[in-house]
Amino acid sequence: MTSSSSFTPEMQTESAQILYRFRCPGPGVFQCTQTGLVFAMAKGAELRYRIVQWDESRLTPAGKMAAGPLFSIQCSEDAVRRLHFPHCETEDALRLDNQLSVVHFTDEGMSMLKPLQITDTHVVVEVAHLSLFGLIWNTIERTLSLPVRGQVVLFLRPPGRAPRTLHVFLLQKNVPVEQVAAKQGKAEYIPISAECFLNTGQNYSVLCEQEGLEIQPLRASFFSHFGPNFHPTFEVFLTTDPDKVTLMVQDQERTEVWRRHVYVRDPKRDTEQRVPPQEWLFAVRTELVQGLSDVTVNQLLDRLYGNGVINEEEKNAIRAQMGADKARELIDRVRNKGHDAASALTTALNEVDSFLFRNLNLRQKQESVQLR
Repeated sequence: MTSSSSFTPEMQTESAQILYRFRCPGPGVFQCTQTGLVFAMAKGAELRYRIVQWDESRLTPAGKMAAGPLFSIQCSEDAVRRLHFPHCETEDALRLDNQLSVVHFTDEGMSMLKPLQITDTHVVVEVAHLSLFGLIWNTIERTLSLPVRGQVVLFLRPPGRAPRTLHVFLLQKNVPVEQVAAKQGKAEYIPISAECFLNTGQNYSVLCEQEGLEIQPLRASFFSHFGPNFHPTFEVFLTTDPDKVTLMVQDQERTEVWRRHVYVRDPKRDTEQRVPPQEWLFAVRTELVQGLSDVTVNQLLDRLYGNGVINEEEKNAIRAQMGADKARELIDRVRNKGHDAASALTTALNEVDSFLFRNLNLRQKQESVQLR
């Protein structure tokens, strides 16, 4: 594949659907860090693209099946010269001829695009007009016994009617994680080394070293699925409220295909300070002032105002401050209001910027241990 420049697109989410946008500065080859798509551009232009639902009924009669997401791509005429679609085939599978191609849907119907090149990671096609494109398998040539490069994606669902729950997704590697996350509501994505090899149609199970945790279902078949709706393959109910679990994915021969330690500490525990919240805010005041962005401070102000911790006059006075003074004013005003107000601020901080909160809390606890 021609050397490309990576870019991170602007992403707009509406009704759990993601629209990607990027302005190519000129001719060249550009790779999207979120979807893996590569665009060979003849000139500068704005790209707009999103993932849409496959209509499998149009593929089956032609002896085809989806091998990647279906992309709706828009750009000015004659700007895009070639498209590179990420695949998840192994080296052994790539030795087979004619198994991968690209389908192009237009108002006139469906056409097959023969690859100009198939690399270790992408299928390259030349395009004349843009609309819907997707990577497909030729079902006659595709040997289902050959594995694909897959990924195990984890989300942690907060407690509700059920205890905290790990949602475990078995997916092909060319499924963008952001597309899955957009459908998971308040569940927290857990970044983790995810790669594994999976066989279409084979049964898999999830096991856990810790005792007392519930897992459902006991086994499930892996099939290609590219959204836009995503549902977990397995659910692990954290009934014993552990800080860490060790998860394993096994195939139907009980061969382990993936194993990781997963840290699932309940964020609510971090709000239980070893020192009163007023003292904690004072202890980490310098780091908070440096770490709080203007956007985060505004979000905290909205939450504290909504909870009645500060009034409208105080909110406007703090918002009028500039730079680090804005964070200082927020911390000092709320801390001086007493225990309940300081506690409300630490809780809001944990909700708005949990990464900053946990790092500060961990550092403060470590310093307390060292002082002892």
